[in-house]
Amino acid sequence: MKRWTRPSLRARILLPLAGLVMITLGGGAVMIWWTYRIEGLFASVLETNVSRLRTAAELETALMRQKGFVSYYFLDGDPTWLKQLEESRQAFKRELLKARESSPSEPEQNVLGQIESDYEQYTREKDRVIALYQAGDREAGSLLHQEVRAQFSRILELCDRYKDLQYQMINRTWKESHQQAQRLRVIAGTAMTGAVILGAFLAFMLVTEILRPIRNLAVEADRAGAGASSVSGNEVAALKKRVRGLIYDVEDTHTELRRSRERLLQSEKMALVGKLAAEVAHTIRNPMTSIKMRLFSLERTLELSPTQREDFKVVAEEMRHLDNIVRNFLEFSRPPKLKMQPINVSEVVDAAMQLLQSRFELLGLQVERNRHYLPNVLADPELLKEVLVNLLVNACDAMGQGGRLQVTETEAVAERIGRAVVIAIQDTGPGIPEALLDKVFEPFFSTKPDGTGLGLAIAQRVVEEHGGRLDLRSREGEGATFIITLPVPEESG
Repeated sequence: MKRWTRPSLRARILLPLAGLVMITLGGGAVMIWWTYRIEGLFASVLETNVSRLRTAAELETALMRQKGFVSYYFLDGDPTWLKQLEESRQAFKRELLKARESSPSEPEQNVLGQIESDYEQYTREKDRVIALYQAGDREAGSLLHQEVRAQFSRILELCDRYKDLQYQMINRTWKESHQQAQRLRVIAGTAMTGAVILGAFLAFMLVTEILRPIRNLAVEADRAGAGASSVSGNEVAALKKRVRGLIYDVEDTHTELRRSRERLLQSEKMALVGKLAAEVAHTIRNPMTSIKMRLFSLERTLELSPTQREDFKVVAEEMRHLDNIVRNFLEFSRPPKLKMQPINVSEVVDAAMQLLQSRFELLGLQVERNRHYLPNVLADPELLKEVLVNLLVNACDAMGQGGRLQVTETEAVAERIGRAVVIAIQDTGPGIPEALLDKVFEPFFSTKPDGTGLGLAIAQRVVEEHGGRLDLRSREGEGATFIITLPVPEESG
């Protein structure tokens, strides 16, 4: 019988270390793969189901507009309303065609087919109602109009059913991803348990097989003198360096695992928040459209006093403010589509500041501009201009009347980016408390009474989509500085 041979010290140390490294790298690879899978999954949801939700909302909006145009025509007999009615019908048909092309499932096609059939019948009956009114037979037109209203309600119900199908698909996708995440957590827990066991075994081996002998060696070397321990000292230093390097590798991999997990959680959070934002925005937009059309009609048909006209102006301004909030919700709900091209950042800054020149003068701001020669960067000029306008408006709001606004453009070498163009926007406002610095870029967080809390979140996402970053430096009472860092392509001079 062959006698069992005890593994060498090298094998007893390297085997647990190899197991730890394999578990860590495998776990990191799985988490990175899962992160990309989740990002692709939710990007697909946003590009398909959310797009179809927007199409359904546009169908409902076009249908409501048609109803309003006919009502206005019956009120004042202006043929312009019939022209707008025809344009709205064409818009409805375009959106319906778009929905048919983007909806592959049989239930969706069935609902859209019913919408198309009922809508064709609805338009024919509606044209008959208009013809009766034009011929002066209002009684017959009114009776037929009652039947047409029932058809209108059926079409709206079908549009809602189409939206419900999209919500069901989104929920089904979320449940599948949740189940997969649970399985991944079980695998991760098992891997962590194995890593702990291997780590404990490795610690035992280090204590019993390395640390204790090294200590004894150090004691013996101290007794024997420097000459007797010089060679051994070199060997211990080499071993210590090797172990330290492995430990650093393990720590770096664990850090990457933690970052991957954070990216996964952030992707899930942003997708769910985007879904909610799109739903809320579309729900609000329909009644807002009806209100604006009613206001427009009343302003045209009524003779108003100066005070009443001022009231109408205030209402219209508030409606524009609500529309801006809805636009922010919709912009936040869908990822930005960049149109990248080589641009000069200084020209984009010039355009943004030119838009706000009248505001600067009205507030009496002292504007300073520090410009340097900058290389071109690859960016979307319109989206980058929107980011700059957002930051400049925030600076104006923070300072109020008076103050100093400083815009600096420089070239620098940034960490994890390399060669970069840096735009710093500094104000002399009240600054931001330290406790709020980590929250300013979170969606729906705002220090303004009428703010939506989406401006900085959208700005940060746009800058990150460019491969850069948006940073904030501020102390309470000392103003704030927002810093945009954009990478410079390698081929730029």
